[in-house]
Order: sequence, then structure tokens, then C-alpha cells
Amino acid sequence: MKIYIGSDHAGVDLKALIKERFGGRFEFEDMGTLTTDSVDYPDFAHKVAENVLADGESQGILICGTGNGMAITANKHAGIRAALCWSPDIAALAKQHNNANIIVLPARFISPETAFETLEAFFNAEFEGGRHQRRIDKINI
Repeated sequence: MKIYIGSDHAGVDLKALIKERFGGRFEFEDMGTLTTDSVDYPDFAHKVAENVLADGESQGILICGTGNGMAITANKHAGIRAALCWSPDIAALAKQHNNANIIVLPARFISPETAFETLEAFFNAEFEGGRHQRRIDKINI
């Protein structure tokens, strides 16, 4: 599976650890940033969201300090369901109930190990459909 991954300066270190940890399992396309120099998170959230939409078989990972800015920005794109996740349970439910196609991690508030466990839960979960699909169909107006 192809994963589009992006971060701002606060998430660049966690992003590198994720790519190292899951590099044998996923094909990553890094949308930036590549340094800890201050950047604007929307630039990277838009890149990841646009690529996930263009490549319907892919998923995305976004990382910033709190995760809020990335999630807000990515969710401006119709068809993106970016979920801010800080635990494995939240991540599994984001996929099972919301069919999230981008997971957003708060780098300043979770450890790398928790991030790894959260990603495992997200990528191992499957969308349950049914009543959840009916709800997803009501998101875009």
C-alpha cells in the first residue's frame, strides 16, 4: 500500500521514525517537510490530501504538534476523512466507523511507541460499512 506522509517542523522527527519502522510494509511518498525549520502546516496537509484523493488506493499520515491544524486543513478536501488519533482504540474506530483515509498524529503529545501502536491499529482495522456508510454519505454538502 502507498502511504502519502507529511509533517510540519514539529512532526519531522516522528515522521522519520515512522518511515523507518514501517518502511518494509508500506511504500512511503514523503510530501515534506524535511527539516525542523519552521513551516506552515497547511502546505503539507494539502499535498497529502490531494495525493490521497488522486490515488484512490492510497492512505495518508499527517503529523504536527497537536494534530489539529493538519486535520482541519485536510478535512477541507471533499472526500478526505482525516482523523486525529492519539491511541490505538481511537485509530481503530476512526477506520471502522469513519472510514478515515488519513490518520493525523499529535507529535508533541504521544511517544513514538504509542504512535507505532496507533498506526498498527489504524492500518489493521477495516471499515464496517452499514450504518456507518450512511453517516459518511452525509458528510459532504
